[in-house]
Order: sequence, then C-alpha cells, then structure tokens
Amino acid sequence: MAPETQVVKSKRQCEDNENEEEPQKIKRKRKFAENEKEAKKPHLSDALFGGECKISYDQLYEFLKYAALGKQHGATQSSWCRIHHRRRLSGVSVVVLREVSQLHFYLFYLQFKFLRRMFRHHFSLPPASGDFMERLCGAGIKNHRQISSLELEKDPVIQKYGNECRGLSNYILTPKEMRLHDYPIEGHDDCVCFVRTPCKGPVTDSSPLFGLDCEMCLTEKGSELTRISVVDASGQCILDELVKPKLPIINYLTSYSGITEKLLLPVVTTLSDIQNQLKNLLPADAVLVGHSLNFDLRALEMVHPNVIDTSVLFARKRNKKFKLKFLAEAVLGKDIQRMDGTGHDPTEDALCALELAQYFINQGPRKVAEMNLEAQLLETRKIGEKLSCALPNPQNGAQKPTQSLLDILHSVGQKTLLLGGWAEAASNNGQTQTGPQNKQILQRALEEVPTSSFSVIQFGLGSRQDTSDLVAKMRTKLANLLTIYAGPFGKDICLKPLKKIFKKYGHIQSIRIVPDTSEPHICIQYEVQEAAQLAVERLNGEEIGGSLVKVQRPITESTLDCEMLLKELEKDSDNEGVIYLAGLRKTQREADLQQELGYLKDLASVFLPRDPRTGRSRNYCFLKFKTPQSAANALTAIEEHGAQGSDLRGRWALTPPHLHQWASKISAEGSQLAEPSSHPEACLQEVEPPFALEQEVQKQMKALDRKIKKFFQHLPNHTLCIVLLPGSNRPSESHPGFALLGIKEENPLLSSCAWC
Repeated sequence: MAPETQVVKSKRQCEDNENEEEPQKIKRKRKFAENEKEAKKPHLSDALFGGECKISYDQLYEFLKYAALGKQHGATQSSWCRIHHRRRLSGVSVVVLREVSQLHFYLFYLQFKFLRRMFRHHFSLPPASGDFMERLCGAGIKNHRQISSLELEKDPVIQKYGNECRGLSNYILTPKEMRLHDYPIEGHDDCVCFVRTPCKGPVTDSSPLFGLDCEMCLTEKGSELTRISVVDASGQCILDELVKPKLPIINYLTSYSGITEKLLLPVVTTLSDIQNQLKNLLPADAVLVGHSLNFDLRALEMVHPNVIDTSVLFARKRNKKFKLKFLAEAVLGKDIQRMDGTGHDPTEDALCALELAQYFINQGPRKVAEMNLEAQLLETRKIGEKLSCALPNPQNGAQKPTQSLLDILHSVGQKTLLLGGWAEAASNNGQTQTGPQNKQILQRALEEVPTSSFSVIQFGLGSRQDTSDLVAKMRTKLANLLTIYAGPFGKDICLKPLKKIFKKYGHIQSIRIVPDTSEPHICIQYEVQEAAQLAVERLNGEEIGGSLVKVQRPITESTLDCEMLLKELEKDSDNEGVIYLAGLRKTQREADLQQELGYLKDLASVFLPRDPRTGRSRNYCFLKFKTPQSAANALTAIEEHGAQGSDLRGRWALTPPHLHQWASKISAEGSQLAEPSSHPEACLQEVEPPFALEQEVQKQMKALDRKIKKFFQHLPNHTLCIVLLPGSNRPSESHPGFALLGIKEENPLLSSCAWC
C-alpha cells in the first residue's frame, strides 16, 4: 500500500474513533448535568427523632423567615429542619386549618389521605399562639372584639338593609342617595353636556355587575380622566385604557395615579372615544360597581342610573365612609394601594370594589355587621399611631415595633397574599357558612397563589366546638389498639409468669384476668401499639403454660378497620426506615445499646423512651436507619440473632413520635386510658354509628384534605408548602398543634393517584 494511502487510512480510522467517542462524551456530560440538576433541587432534611419532634412557634417563624428571605433581615438556617438549595424555591405557601389540632389528625388519621402521604416532615407544636399569627401576618389577623346582639341591631348596615340576605337590586343607589352623594343626574344643570349610557332596561337580581375605576390628573379645568379600567363579574379586565386630557396637565399626581408625562406622550385616545367604548360595552341592564363612583362618572362625563357604591354599601354612622384600602384588607384580606410611589392600579381597585359588592350580596348584611369594622378601623389607627410614635428618635430612643413577616416581604418587593383572615372566622352563624367560605377561599387561592412569592391561606373548621367527646373517643381508640386478649388458660392460671412472657414484647400498663368467660382469659394493655401487634403476631396459636392459646384484639368499633390502620401507619413517613425493638434490659443506657447493636448497619439514631415519672428507660426502643432497605436488613439480622437465643424482638414501627408523646402526656398527667369493656353487650353497643359531632367533624376533615390536595396540585413546582394545624389554647380546653412540611416536586402521576 502506498504511504499516502496508509496515511489517509490511518487518519480516517482516527476520525472514526473520535466520532465513536463523541456520543459517549455527550452522554456522560448529559448524565452529569442531569445528576447535578437533580442534586440541586430544593429539598428538606430534618434531624429530629423520637421525643425531640416538637418545635416552638418561634422556631417555625424563623424557618419561614429563612425560607422567604434567605440570610436577609437576620434570618438563619434552622437546625431542626434544613432547607437545601433554598434559592431554587418557587415560593412559600402556608395553609392554616383553624381550630384543627394534632388530636384531629390522629383521630381522623384515615381521612387525611393526601396530607399524610404527600407531606413527609411532621412536627408537634404547642397549643395555638395568636402571637405567632400576628408575627406572621400582622395585627389584623387577631380576632377583634365580638359585637353584642344589642350593638348589632344598632349597626348602620343592619339598620339600613336589615338582617336577611337580598339580591343585588336591593343595594342599588336610590335617586335620593345619588343626589346626596353628588352623582351626575340627567337633566341637572351641571350635567348638561354629559353622555348617558344606553342602560335603560329593568334591573333584576341577575343583572350583570361591572367594576369600574378611573385615575385622574389635574388640568386648568380640574380633574380630568387619564386612565379607566373595567372588570366584568368574573373578575376579567375588559377595558384598560390611557386617555389624553383635553387641556394641558398641571399635575400628574403620579404618586396616586401612576401617570407620568412619558406614559401619556404616545396616547391619542380621547374622552369621547372612551364614552363610545362604554356605550358599546355595557348591556341594557348593566350595574356599575365602584368606590365613590360619583367621582369616576363625573370624570367620564357620563350619567348611569344603576350604581352600587361600596363606600355607601358598607355604611357607617353620620355619613362617614370607609376607605377602599381598609375594606380590602378587613373584608377580603387584600393589600392594595401600596405606598411605593407607583400609584394606584385602577384595575386592582375596580376588581376590589366588585369583590366587596359580591361579598356583601352573597354573605348578607348581618355577616358584614358581625365583622365590627369600626373596631377594626380603631385598632388599625392605634397601630398606625404606635408605628409613628416608635420611629427612631434620638431624643426618646424609641424603637420601631417588630414588623410582621408579610410587612418585611412587602418592604423588599415580594408579592404576598393573605386569604381567609379573621373576618371569615368572626361570624357565629355556625357550620353552614364554613363550606361556602372555604370554597371561595380555595378558588381565589388557585387563581392568585401561583403569582405570589409568599402566601397564607386559612380554612375554617366552623364554629368553636367542645372537643371533650373527641378526646374521649381518642382515648378509647388508643386503649383498644393497645389491648389484647389471650386464652383460654387452665384453671390454675397465675398472672406472674404470664406477665413475664408477654412483657418481652413491650412495657405492660396493666394485666388482669377476665372474669366473665367460661375458661380463664387475660386482658393485657401495652404502652405502644407495636408491643400489642408483636404479641399477636408471635404468640397467637402458640402453647403458653401448657395451653394452646389464641391472642387477639378486642372487637369494637375502633378496631374494625384495625388492619387497614396498621398498614397505613407502617407506611407513614414518620415510620419510614424505623423499627421497633423489644426485649431490652431496663437498666440499659443508649450508649450501651448502640454498642450492643453494632452489627446493625446504617443505624442513624436511637429513641429510648423513659418512664415520665421515674425517668427509667423502658424495655423497648425505636431505631431509625438511613434507608428503608437498611431497616429491612436490620430486621433480618435481629431475627437471625433471635434464632440463636437473643431476647430481642423487632418489627416495623407503627407509632409516630407525636402520637407517642400525646399518649405519654396523658399518662404523665395521671389520666388513664379507657379500659376496654369485657362485656359482649358493651362491645355491641360501641358498633353503633358515631355520634353526630364526630360524624360531622369527620366529613369536614375529609373535605379539608381534598381542598389541600387541590391547592397543592395547582402550586408551581418547587414550592415549599406548610400545613399548620394550630390546635386551641382556651381555658376550657387546650390541644397541641401540628405542622406538616413538604416541597412540591415534578410528579405527573399526582393528579391521577388512585389513593387520593
């Protein structure tokens, strides 16, 4: 072969080899990029386990502050739950279930399908703290003084409109009111040149509502129109136009109108153009809604007969009027007209006035009167005075009060959202109002939360309820899950050796002989569910004391779905990678235990429960492993050691730490769990349908779970979501709270999950 040919051939072979390697390099780079992207997804990791799974509201506040601001404003990373790659979070959403507690979560555990499967980080909280909600959302979140029935009847809203809900046609301004509030009226001397809208048709309760708001500038003539916005009943903006005034502008009023010389320079739309657009846009029975709409109609130089004015609708004494900004915050939980120098947004104001009118019409005058808006306004002014007096002053050394987290976020330019504030909870109309309110809150949340960086959404449970029956139900349910029956035994039965056998599976709270059976049986109540389940699994059908015995749970209402409940508890995220281990020596210390269990790989932490009175350790513990597979391997190893004579016995954990704490608290306070009845007649009575309160609350829990699911599905990916069950802290009853945390990830199967 010629040398030249050999060179060409060698060169081609080299090129071919390079071409073969190139795709492999691309694949490796792509894989590395994908792994790097995967690694940088925001995620949570918590370090709390066992008895430490309780946090304070201060810790929760600092966690939220860091999630929203990073290291700004003194925020620091939390040690109890770390946020990895915080900057990649799309936003933060806090969902508050008012009057719902840890008690509700575990009593109605099977109803919270979505909550317990999607939110993998759970923490106990103290009973509800109003201070926390004030620090989070501001003073407006607090419940204001409830208005008495006597004051209610004297309220201007009730005196004007009565107590009952009415259709929208009942809230349209009368001709007398229009004259009183200086509305343009056809035929008046000052309205000779005004244009009338073509709305002459009769108005009914089904007539369409249109929110309208205008912005004006000052000219030699006075106020002239420079911008108009109109929204329809669904909240969609159907008209938003800049308008060139006829006369030269003296003052643009930019801080209020948002209008600048540069903004109006290319505008050619005139007032006449807008008048024609409105005439073509509005149907014959259109009802215009606005706040002090008389100024807008005069700027438009138009006459319209059918008007709902929210400054008049939310009536006050002595013809005073609430400002739109105040009503938006007090009634709708909205923060509008921020003083950032950019001016008012007429579309936002028009929509707000429309929603206020719709709220009034839907909820009725009594609901509005019960909000006690005058008291709210008084408190808002007091807060404003305190802020003014507390501005830094070298002479008095006063310090500015602590801002709420929402205020801090506003100051750094983040868009926040507060829905379902105290106004929705102020009414005592009962449970019938809660469902529709929650539905409205959810609908608004679905629309507005995706565009907000930080949101607080509150759902109500209904009117305050006495939960003593629910507590009794929970105690009975726990008792039945912790109790087993064993037998029959011989007539010469002795409890001491039997107790020695059964306590190998966990700490025994009580053991007794059942008196009303033809052959001797015993009833044993353990401290944890794992011990009872382990005893059933290991001893049922075994020979004990010369007798072949049956070990079983009591058949009661709360144990009918026992198998399903146990399966769900095993899959609980709190129990993932956690096993229960019994057969320990009571004098064993945690360090000695870890040394003894050195043959178990990937052991992350040990929870060794102790007697709340004596402080002595129990004969069981919980082991947390780095992965579920490590836990499964550990169970196999424990079984192998048991076959070689070890007293240790293990199974998958069933008791979440928070439930263990709750039961331990009852025991520490001296309250014993309910004793399951040994009488068959009593057991039959327990199988009757649940009482009305429990049944109603159960439906509400299921409904709340579905709402959270729908809300969570509409969140942008990588949004941190916290569901807060604040509990209650009242003199009559106090229940601890609960927090569930999770970050939404890309999961296309979420919407079609069969278990949801």
